[in-house]
Amino acid sequence: MSAQALPLDTSPKDYQPVKPLSPAEDTKAQQRLKDEGNLPRHIAIIMDGDRRWADEHNLPRTDGHRFGRESVRDIVRACGQLQIEALTLYTFSTENWSRPDIEVKALMQWLHESLRDEVPELHENNVRLNAVGRTDELPKTVQLALRRALNQTRDNTGLRLNLALNYGGRSELVDAFRKLAAKVAAGQAKPEDIDEEQISGALYTADLPDPDLLIRTSGEMRLSNFLPWQMVYTEIRFVGDVHWPDFRRQHLYEAIAAYQQRQRRFGG
Repeated sequence: MSAQALPLDTSPKDYQPVKPLSPAEDTKAQQRLKDEGNLPRHIAIIMDGDRRWADEHNLPRTDGHRFGRESVRDIVRACGQLQIEALTLYTFSTENWSRPDIEVKALMQWLHESLRDEVPELHENNVRLNAVGRTDELPKTVQLALRRALNQTRDNTGLRLNLALNYGGRSELVDAFRKLAAKVAAGQAKPEDIDEEQISGALYTADLPDPDLLIRTSGEMRLSNFLPWQMVYTEIRFVGDVHWPDFRRQHLYEAIAAYQQRQRRFGG
């Protein structure tokens, strides 16, 4: 994403940004993860804490979302450099429409600006953008910017960056079941033939592996209607002491390192 950092004069006076890793430290940290092996193919993140961060810094809550954009840039870059196959970011949920109008409008503006401004670097770095959710219910300007971004990056073969937009896990299941029911009604399938594989194939994420690792920032310990079908065997990392605007690649590396030490049993 765009290499331009947030203007310094917009930072709260008491804000101490997370000290970035030096290039040498970053290279060493990435190499350790690669040497360990067993990198997650698909990482999902619930980017929580923008509003708490803003409250703590006596800023409008909309500023929390704006500063969180810098975290997105850093994590996308780091995942691309680690050659992670897919990264899914819980960007805007179906429940977020219930927030105050000013905040929803700010989020839509942030999304529109990000789709417009960040795509050139995504494209340059071979990142393929994808969206999951009921995107047809987003504002028309956002839908247009999203279509342009998807088209511009559709042939890229690197990191798959999935934005969960107007996404709800139960809504996804409803849409999947409706799709399968339509096939049954059309005589293209029999109810007794519907199995887990067919349900997975009807989801928004049909062409992606299930997430191996879920990261949630800011202390809450729940899934919040995020990828419930896909995450039945996902390893979960709750980062309770870091709000999303302060989350950087060193926190990502810590989560991946912890994941690499886990023995996955898949229910066995």
